[in-house]
Amino acid sequence: MQYQFILLFLFFGLTSTFAQGKNSIALNDTLKSTTIDPLRPAKAAFYSAIFPGLGQIYNKKYWKLPLVYGAIGASTYFYIDSQKSYNIYRDEYKNRLAGNTGSSEYLANLSESQLLSAQKQFQRNRDLSALFIVGFYVLNIIDANIDAALSQFNVSENLAFKPSINRNNITSTNDFGFALNYSF
Repeated sequence: MQYQFILLFLFFGLTSTFAQGKNSIALNDTLKSTTIDPLRPAKAAFYSAIFPGLGQIYNKKYWKLPLVYGAIGASTYFYIDSQKSYNIYRDEYKNRLAGNTGSSEYLANLSESQLLSAQKQFQRNRDLSALFIVGFYVLNIIDANIDAALSQFNVSENLAFKPSINRNNITSTNDFGFALNYSF
């Protein structure tokens, strides 16, 4: 009996809630006008092109700085490391062609084909690291540009995409769905 009473209470409570419409009108007394700077995205991209991360500072997205410097810094580190290793194997190969003995015991145990293979591998890693440096640099500029453009985008509480439940008067059922509402 108690369960039936609770179910009846919920049924009539929900149906009466959906039957009531919004009768009140909310007026906004203050109008906020924001100025839109059409050159803001170009400025942010220009600042990032001059110095990586400066566009993120201009956009006040300070949390992105470690990402920018970490990506470019790690790529630069791998570039330098691969270049050093490439030079070591190349110099050893050149010394062998000239008839000199190697300076390292480890390199002395490698054949000439192994030295050439190692050179090619480190050269490839160096070139990929250079490509990553350029890619992260360009990505830094694009991020600053897009972030500056989206910062001026109007995101208001008046525009909402919310789930809604509508009462279907013909079939006396509830319809579930999503509604895009804009309040003036």
